[in-house]
Parts: sequence; structure tokens; C-alpha cells
Amino acid sequence: MIGCPMPDTSRPADELLGLIPEKYRRREDAALPEVAEGELMRHYIGLSTKNHHIDKGFYPLGSCTMKYNPKVNDKAASLPGFAGLHPLTPRHTASGSLRIMYDLGEYLKEISGFDDISLQPAAGAQGEFTGLLIIRAYHKDKGNIRKKILIPDSGHGTNPASVVLAGYEVVQIKSNEAGIIAPEDIRAVADEEVAGMMLTNPNTVGLFESNIEEIAKILHDVGALLYMDGANLNAQLGIYQPGKIGFDILHFNLHKTFSTPHGGGGPGAGAVAVTKELGQFLPVPMVTKIDGKLSLDYDRPKSIGRMHTFYGNFANDVRAYAYIRILGASGLRAVSENAILNANYLRALLKDEFDMPYETTCQHEFVLSCNRQKKKGVKALDIAKRLLDYGFHAPTVYFPLIVPEAFMIEPTETESRETLEKFAETLIAISKEAETNPEKLHHAPYNTPVRRLNEAKAARELDVSYKG
Repeated sequence: MIGCPMPDTSRPADELLGLIPEKYRRREDAALPEVAEGELMRHYIGLSTKNHHIDKGFYPLGSCTMKYNPKVNDKAASLPGFAGLHPLTPRHTASGSLRIMYDLGEYLKEISGFDDISLQPAAGAQGEFTGLLIIRAYHKDKGNIRKKILIPDSGHGTNPASVVLAGYEVVQIKSNEAGIIAPEDIRAVADEEVAGMMLTNPNTVGLFESNIEEIAKILHDVGALLYMDGANLNAQLGIYQPGKIGFDILHFNLHKTFSTPHGGGGPGAGAVAVTKELGQFLPVPMVTKIDGKLSLDYDRPKSIGRMHTFYGNFANDVRAYAYIRILGASGLRAVSENAILNANYLRALLKDEFDMPYETTCQHEFVLSCNRQKKKGVKALDIAKRLLDYGFHAPTVYFPLIVPEAFMIEPTETESRETLEKFAETLIAISKEAETNPEKLHHAPYNTPVRRLNEAKAARELDVSYKG
């Protein structure tokens, strides 16, 4: 081909070119730009800085734990023996990778207090769905799949979607004035049509559900199961084990709690841990020891089947394994302790300027309300957009729905005191701006590559073309 040297081969160039039909052969050089390496690098670095990412600025995204991910974990996942491993490689030549998956499962079982685990689900939402299918399989094995799943009004949006996909009806339970679920509200609806309950802990307003043991007993007394959405596990490492206080099933978000970059929607890893009684229903294959040797177990007649091709997102498993091994037990506990400390410090900095719906110590995240600012004509969305002008990503807004003009903030353990103070100062300054110049906030952001979009139109008429 014109301008393109042929690779070394034992066959002559004319013979190779003859394999390409005449109509597909290039007649002239491609119109590629001729630029120096420096110019090329500046082009791609320029593109990268147009997007917000954790290496560029603070990302306080509530419930999503967008923390800094150590680069050593990426390096481990990129080792040729892992990155180049084909999933159909014979087991006896992949013992190292099987060992990674097996040991990671053992670590996660110890962290969570459960008896059995599958690494196969590819994300938190699929972990939820897997948990619900296990609940369904458990009840089917007993002769009655039941009809209903209980969900708190502060539950993640994927919870009701997963319930419906699993063939159940949603029964919503209201949080009490303290922001948590009261046992008496569960007792009022718990009957033999209830298959289980999905509960996030800490919940989405950042509070610890302190009635778990009593709620679990109420459900277990009617034969129902208690499932924990593990999206907020970053607050619990080394502090308590969900499997020891009444939960029957838990999904992990390895990409949140255990260090995998997941901005932009993936890749995820939603490992599911269960009690011993439910282990028989986990997806196949299971990484296990047979006669003392690591292997893949397909002989599980009551399994719900596959949830993902092969064994899950293996690169995420390697990152999580490296993260856990580097930190150890005391380091993992310090992760959660610092996450909780950072959230409470930031909450204290903001409590005089914004409404706080729950006047109590939070866990790893908290929710404030922009109701005070809305009365001056500035909504939570306006404040979120204005934050972008100062180099901060916006927190989750308008969720959970039980808090009007909600701002859900999760600083994580990896942010410094200086970053938290700068973020608080910026939010307070924007709040003051809402008093003096609310119109300016209505048109923010001003310093981003793209100004404020018509979000409804953008969602319906997606345009991803690059305009230069």
C-alpha cells in the first residue's frame, strides 16, 4: 500500500496485495495529519482535560464512592499473565488466576461475615438481580416463590427495577423521622407473601440502620430473607460484618469499595455473598477447592445459572485483590474510619449555610437540602452546575427523593482536609451568590467546554460528534 512499508513475511508483497480485492485497495495516501509527537500529545492531553475525572478534581458523588484508585492496582491488573489470559485457557495452566479469584472470595467472606460467594456478577445492579434470583430460587425450592419484596423509600433506583425483573411486586416502606426504617413498619406488612427485603446500609441519607437485628428476626419469622445493597460498604470495612447481624445476602461493589476506576459507567464488579443455606443457588461455575486443588465447579443442580460469560470481570478482581492485600485488616478499617470522619467534618462545615434534614452523626455520606436557596430562586441543579466552574464535580442531586432539593455528598477517605475545606468554602460562596445574583447561577456553568444543556433534549437527541 502507498506510503506503508510491508511487514516482514515469507510471502512477497504483490502476493499479499493480491489477496485484497481491487476495489478495496488504496490508490493514494490516507489524509492523515503530519504532526510532531509533542503536538500529538498536546492534542490528546487537551481532550482528556475537557472531561472531569478523579485525577483532575474532587468528585463527591454520593452513594458511588468515587475515590482515588491507586495506580499500583491498575499495574497489577495489566500484568501480561492476567491481561493476556484467555478465558478458555486450560485450568491447569491458569492456577495463578484461579488462586486470585479464590483468595479474593475468601477475603470478601471474612470482611462481610458470609459463608459463600460468587464473583461473577458484572455490576452492582446485576448483583442486586442475582440476589433476587437467589431469593426466588430459595423460595421455589421450598414450594412457593411468594409475591412481594419490601424496599425502603430511600432505596437506590435500581432496587425496584431489579425487583420487577425478578418477577416480584414492590412494597415501599417509609423511613421514619430519624431517617431509618422502624421495625414496627416491617411487622405491619410482613406475611407469608413477602419473599424478602432489600435494605441499603448505611442508607442513602448516610445513616446507619440501627434496627437490623430486629428487622431480620421479623422477616425470618415469616420465612422471608433480608438482602443488603452493598453500595455503601465503604463505611463498614473492619467495623462490623453484615452476615453476622441478620443479613442473608449481600452484593459488593468492587469498583466502588475496592478500587477500580468506574467513571463513565464501568467496568463494574458486583460480587454476591450469601449464608451457607443459600450457597447452593449461587451462579456457576464456582471457583472452589476439589481434593485440595483449585478448580471450577459446575455441578450445582440448584444454581440460578450463569449471570455473566465465564467468571466475571477478572481485571476488577485483580485490582480488588491488590487493594486488600496492600491495606490489610487494619488498613481497611482505617479506610472506613477516615471516610466517616471526612463526611462528618464536611457536614459540620456546611450545616450553618444549608438545611440538614437529619440532625445526627452521619456515616460515609450525608444529604443536605437546598430548600433555603430555592426560596431565593436558586435550585439544587443551579448550585450543582455552578460548582463545575470551580473545578469540582457536582454531588448527586435530587436523590434520595425523600429530601427536597437534595444534595447527597460523599467525600471518601482519599480527600485531604484542605480539599474538603476548599469545597465547603466554594459551596458557601455559591450560596451567598444565590442571595446577591441568583440570575448568574441560572446560566452556570461558564468555564466548561460545553455550557448548560437542555438536559431533556440531550437525553432524547444524543450527539457525540466532536466539533473540534
